Amino acid sequence: MTEQPKKKGFWSSLFRSRSNAQPSGKPVVRTLTETSQEQEGSPRRTSDGDLLSHQRGDVAGTRRRPRRPDPRDSKGKGREQLNGHVYEQMPLTEWPPSGISADEELTLGQAMELISRGVPTHKGHKRPIMHASDHYYGLYATTAGNHGEESDSVNQHNAMTQLMSLRVQGSGPPIYPWETLEQPSIAFGVGARPGTITLNSWVSRSSAPPPMIALRDPGMAPREVELAQVFERLKDLEAGLEDDDQELMYQQLYKRFLRDPEKTSSPHKRMEQQIIDLVMCLSGVDWIDFTNPKNQVVTKFIYDTSPANHEQYLKFFYQLLLSLELELRINSRLHTDRAKERLMGHIPPKIQWNLALARRWRDNIRIEEYGATAEHVRLRFKLRKRQTKMLKRFAQMMKWSNLAETLDVLKERDAEGSLLTVSSHAMAFFSGLVLPGPTFPFLMMNSLIDIDPDKATDHLALLTHLNPNCGFQYRNSYTYWTSTSIVGKVLAPTCLEVAGWVGPARPSGDLSRSQIARIRSRRSRQRMSPEDAATMSERCDPLGPAAEVYPVKEYKLLTPDSDDIVDTVRIEMLSLKPLTEGQEAGPGWFDASIQFAISGVSWPLRLSYDVCFVHAWPCSDGPHPLFFDYIHLVVRADEVVDITDWVRPQLQPINGSGSLKERSAVSTPVGGGGSGSGSKQQLPHKDIPEEGDDAERVLVIEAFGVKDNEVLARAWCSHWGLNAVVADIGKTCMACAIREAYAATLTVVILIEEQPDGVD
Repeated sequence: MTEQPKKKGFWSSLFRSRSNAQPSGKPVVRTLTETSQEQEGSPRRTSDGDLLSHQRGDVAGTRRRPRRPDPRDSKGKGREQLNGHVYEQMPLTEWPPSGISADEELTLGQAMELISRGVPTHKGHKRPIMHASDHYYGLYATTAGNHGEESDSVNQHNAMTQLMSLRVQGSGPPIYPWETLEQPSIAFGVGARPGTITLNSWVSRSSAPPPMIALRDPGMAPREVELAQVFERLKDLEAGLEDDDQELMYQQLYKRFLRDPEKTSSPHKRMEQQIIDLVMCLSGVDWIDFTNPKNQVVTKFIYDTSPANHEQYLKFFYQLLLSLELELRINSRLHTDRAKERLMGHIPPKIQWNLALARRWRDNIRIEEYGATAEHVRLRFKLRKRQTKMLKRFAQMMKWSNLAETLDVLKERDAEGSLLTVSSHAMAFFSGLVLPGPTFPFLMMNSLIDIDPDKATDHLALLTHLNPNCGFQYRNSYTYWTSTSIVGKVLAPTCLEVAGWVGPARPSGDLSRSQIARIRSRRSRQRMSPEDAATMSERCDPLGPAAEVYPVKEYKLLTPDSDDIVDTVRIEMLSLKPLTEGQEAGPGWFDASIQFAISGVSWPLRLSYDVCFVHAWPCSDGPHPLFFDYIHLVVRADEVVDITDWVRPQLQPINGSGSLKERSAVSTPVGGGGSGSGSKQQLPHKDIPEEGDDAERVLVIEAFGVKDNEVLARAWCSHWGLNAVVADIGKTCMACAIREAYAATLTVVILIEEQPDGVD
């Protein structure tokens, strides 16, 4: 099956409406007053088990939180809207609050004020994919209700990720995650804490995108042109499209670049006809396919200005010109926003990536001179000064080993205007001719490496976005890891995350002085289903299922003691085991592990699975009470290694042969701390939740104190293949973090408390 442009009648209909109607398809964000689905016929289950974190004794009523999955579509009883009255409320310090008995039953209004005020609520979205069957879909998440300005995503300016995302239609930043060309959306994807992602990014990873299908060649070839003709038109378009002169616009396109198939009978003077012709022309098989990751460093096609590369150079700019003609027509001021949005929804993906390139060119580059050959072309790059400052700041934040000499070369080349001639990666980075997606981190790091005069950087020349789960060591001083690599995700609490890189991180004796390491890891088994996304808001409802009244005894206030910290965990070493013996100093594949010292005993954890860490949404007016049915277990960071498999719990006392310690072949005692299997006791059997709660129970790891505690918790998650929610209790209370884990179908929460700069 091949993808084809729509028929003319369809395309024409997109432009008939000139109304001011707002775009449809915007999400209805769930508020705290919406109903939850009540689970009928679910018996109340009680237990005398005294969990570390949660007493599940007898509670009033029979309400239970909706279980996952929930194939039923039962109608819950609607909750009444509050009448707009705002209550002054101090943060809770005890439960029940002063003046309220444990045997009382709260009305909806009271429950909303005492329990739900300032709680973020999450809603999942399943959206169809244009030109694809119902088997393919996109999953997303939106959040509302925390009454604050903060979110779970990083500031794109501070993280230097502005060029990694692009809104498909419209100016300014995207409003919703499905509005960006790259998916999952990077604008809604990078978490606020190093090594984390957003809830939306986690949900989007379970989308089912269709395979990329090559367009059928419509047989509409452009006219043959010279390079000077192309640049002359590109220069003209800097002033905008002649959309107020239909005759001139027609002549500029068809007299010079395209052939009008109906020139004599019905000339294509209407803009929608020209859009169809441009889409059909750009669908030809001879053009560069920018959906292919190999072609997404676009400057590699024009970096070489020699006569030998003239044909490729001309083809790139001809494709750019036709894409720009199309982009300007789609975004003509003669079209309503509604018409533009509908049209972009039907543009094939291959053409959309051409339009992305055209927008980057229009925003960032101007033509100063041109001629018959590439040597005569002189361009002005609007972002060069900004990008130069960005690269300097990036090198300083990464504590680049050869910093002084590198910055001297950067300053010298900037003064003489030769930065773009360093390499094709540097040309893309400094010009801003960057496609959205995963290329930007490599463009930036490779620009820094190429500018560095040290010969040792020659060993880093093969750093590429085609192998994103990687990192490298430079001068035996530091290692640097991509944000997408599991090593970067786990070590991130001890590092900075900037422009898609985590560093500076500890060096490894397993690598050469300067060497690239590509990390082998398995895909985590945890994924969300469309049904999980559809029921997300029900699983995280702070009040539980809808009811007439809300008994006080069904809730509990969780207040972790962040002063009771573990200070016996330290990272000992980063180990990288080569997959091929006798591997050369070039890029190689490695299995990664991190060895920790826990109470004087060394324990290694293999980074076997490429798991994700979801940054918890901040809440306000916390801490908040937690509904009794959110089953969880709390352990300290140094106790987590005693839990051997959280997905399938051991319901019998665990002997030494089954523990993580015994399975770790390289465990060694340190400083008289005892043997690898005897220094710590297994958690008692009574603390293991019931087997019936296996699918949803949440393990809460208290990783307060030194950052090594959080690294240990993340490494343990990677060892077992468990994704986790990471919550800073200074911004997100424990109850809200647990509810978000249930919403995301995750079974681990890592609690941390961010320390001020300079405090460990």
